[in-house]
Amino acid sequence: MLQGRRILLVIGGGIAAYKSLDLIRRLRERGATVRPILTESAQEFITPLSAAALCGEPAHTDLFDRNLETEIGHIRLARDADAIVVAPATANLMARMAGGHADDLATTVLLATTLPILIAPAMNVRMWQHPATQRNLAALTRDGVMVIGPNEGAMAEAEWGPGRLAEPLEIVAAVEGLLARPPSPQGGEEQVLAGRRVLVTSGPTHEPIDPVRYIANRSSGRQGHAIAAAAAAAGAEVTLVSGPVSVPDPAGVRVVRVETAREMLAAVEAALPADIAIFAAAVADWRAAGEAEQKLKKDGGEPPPLRLALNPDILATVARRGEGRPPLVVGFAAETERVVEHAKAKLARKGCDLIVANDVSPATGIMGGADNAVHLVMKDGVESWPSLDKEEVARRLVNRLARMRPQTP
Repeated sequence: MLQGRRILLVIGGGIAAYKSLDLIRRLRERGATVRPILTESAQEFITPLSAAALCGEPAHTDLFDRNLETEIGHIRLARDADAIVVAPATANLMARMAGGHADDLATTVLLATTLPILIAPAMNVRMWQHPATQRNLAALTRDGVMVIGPNEGAMAEAEWGPGRLAEPLEIVAAVEGLLARPPSPQGGEEQVLAGRRVLVTSGPTHEPIDPVRYIANRSSGRQGHAIAAAAAAAGAEVTLVSGPVSVPDPAGVRVVRVETAREMLAAVEAALPADIAIFAAAVADWRAAGEAEQKLKKDGGEPPPLRLALNPDILATVARRGEGRPPLVVGFAAETERVVEHAKAKLARKGCDLIVANDVSPATGIMGGADNAVHLVMKDGVESWPSLDKEEVARRLVNRLARMRPQTP
């Protein structure tokens, strides 16, 4: 997918800059040409020579390079590529991008370009969570900048939390997704959800039984993640609340990772208000009534008694909210028999506006697979779609919801 593509890589100044060298290697393995720009701070962590050697291209560092600027080089750099990737995108670099600064080569190129931009933030967890950074992130996504990560994990400062640079292969996947989007007749994705806030849940939940066992299901998260990506491509500000999955984060989306149903409900409520809430996650209906502190033993071969408790009903909780209910609430129904009948009952029971129902019996291969065949179940009828790949289902669903959403007063 990246064969022959030209990537302009802006490397920001952070400890994660060393990962940009592996990113260059991964992009070139897939046939991409990579041209690097290093900020002044980035050169404190890696050298222009190392980036240039891996790229097979000169590394650019100076806005007033005499040789480059004889050809108005910063404008040429801003145009002579298929996409721009900023990795790592530090808090400072994100702030300068959001503010429209052009005080060095990197920010000048970023301001002068009309190319698609993907940023991979990396910073201390407190810097990432600071309201100023979150405001800058929101401004960048509104401007159409795509975002991958950050991941959660150990920080260089012996802290833990979100702020780690996404792994190089995750960034590569996000670049492929960015470049794979088909253009609209106007030259870009139609922004049918511009200015809207969309909340999506995705993946399974894991409900612990003891420190090594849990209750879960077979959901891969592919459909929910595809919906989040499609909503972002349609101009929405998207929050994705995801259970444990192996699929990469969609670009241009704020991702909140959770494990259990109760954590997912808390994250959903924290993400409100929203204009559209889409509950695609396969939430476990039950959890162990009491999680064992130590691993359960066989003790003579007899299975230990397992008492179950009901998990919170996230869809119904949000759909039946009074003040603060999203104007459009969408649920999913994964069924193995009488799909439409069960979906109609769920629509009435939950109080949502639409149910996306599908047959996930083993013979269909839908659970965890690449394709899906859905029925849109509404109070006034059922709309059945043919089998499509999950990305196409997501695009069609986003366009359908854009037509359904209440008009802004």
